[in-house]
Amino acid sequence: MGDDELELLDRWCAGDAGAGNILFTRHFPTVYRFFEHKVDGELDELVQETFFECLRSRDRFRRQSSFRTYLLAIARYTLFGYWRRRSRQIPTVQFDEISVSSLSTSVGTRMARREDQARLLHALRQLPLEQQILLELHYWEGLGAEHLVEVFDIEPATVRSRLFRARQALRERLAESAGSEDLSDSDLDAWARKLRPEDQGPE
Repeated sequence: MGDDELELLDRWCAGDAGAGNILFTRHFPTVYRFFEHKVDGELDELVQETFFECLRSRDRFRRQSSFRTYLLAIARYTLFGYWRRRSRQIPTVQFDEISVSSLSTSVGTRMARREDQARLLHALRQLPLEQQILLELHYWEGLGAEHLVEVFDIEPATVRSRLFRARQALRERLAESAGSEDLSDSDLDAWARKLRPEDQGPE
């Protein structure tokens, strides 16, 4: 974590609301984008819940990762809590097996203004939620294996194998779409990265 954000976090934890507002404004686009295509609504509420939990759990933060990685790890658990509350008819929600599209029929491509972006978002939502999160953080937030380890709390070798399987699953979903070409790993990575939704800022 950079000294600037470490200092801001310490000040926020000590009661400096201004420091918290700086962190919120700085990272709002990332957290908003995280939830954007994975929930039915309540985006602003989930973003705020993530930041509140960040403050509540500050004593458990080991400060071995960046503030953004720490925040995204909290966002992941916040998302799981959201779907567990919404899916009470399902005794145990397995997020490495169940997809957003199977949890909801109303989550839309709110920011997809291009046909290829809409196709990518549709394919991502067909994947198990854990795979969708993994690929979006990798492609759109630029997280490498060392940071994904922190978010998912798994070993580096596990990150690499999960990324491999997630890419394969994404390629299969894309192949089911009319007009989708068979992309190599490098071409798939480049194509997916350039389709990142645009940042949203706080109102």
